[in-house]
Amino acid sequence: MPRTAARGGPQTRARISDVATQLFLERGFDAVTVAEVAREAGVSSVTVFKHFPRKEDLLLDRADDATDLLRTAVRDRSGAVDVLTSLREAVLGLADDRHALSGLKDGSIPFFVTVAASPALIARSREIADEIQQTLAEELSGDAALEGDAALLAAFLIAGYTTVLTGTARRLMAGDIPDDVAEDHRARVDHLFDKLRNGFAG
Repeated sequence: MPRTAARGGPQTRARISDVATQLFLERGFDAVTVAEVAREAGVSSVTVFKHFPRKEDLLLDRADDATDLLRTAVRDRSGAVDVLTSLREAVLGLADDRHALSGLKDGSIPFFVTVAASPALIARSREIADEIQQTLAEELSGDAALEGDAALLAAFLIAGYTTVLTGTARRLMAGDIPDDVAEDHRARVDHLFDKLRNGFAG
């Protein structure tokens, strides 16, 4: 049995997430309990919930990364760069780097299969998208240089990117060639931002 580890800190959080992810991918999300995750990680269930208030967040633990990426793109861009250009570059950068948030990272297929098999994870994924959309809308509404409706822009961007990501996941699970999927993913992101730029005309 694993030794009980210290309760706090980023290393503990990372270990809990890694252990949980391995168990979920091996056995399925619904077949694994929080108590099992805690035992394998060498911590108490209380410690698990301290770091992850919801079981689903043990696997879906990239929300803060996504929020930080978008917030940085809005707040920290050069004065000569408009917000849509900055957001486009940030999102395309995920694809170019094969980042986990793009769905293109090596080894993503078991993750997608696990999420697709769990109604709880699907529901939580939608909640997270809504939370990210709200945060982005708040950031955009505080941007004096933005012309237009911040809430609508955030809604269209997050909905559009979710559609791209879902399509990417389905193609990878279907066995399509990863490089082809990545090329199409990038092209669809570009198309999304073109439509945002042009007000969905045409």
